[in-house]
Amino acid sequence: MSALTPLLLRGLTGSARRLMVPRAQIHSKPPREQLGVVDVTVGLTSCFICCLLPAGWVLSHLESYKKRE
Repeated sequence: MSALTPLLLRGLTGSARRLMVPRAQIHSKPPREQLGVVDVTVGLTSCFICCLLPAGWVLSHLESYKKRE
């Protein structure tokens, strides 16, 4: 690495360091309504059915997919 490389890199990144980036104003509040047991159960069941069930089907039938008939 030459002696000029740090100077060149400093020149390229110098303008980027001076830019002011606005920070997001994020405020969190407690929920208006607490989730009930039924809501949580329905949500977890739907996630299981949509994501895990098809993957389980493919994994359980993997041997039949490997066979060429």
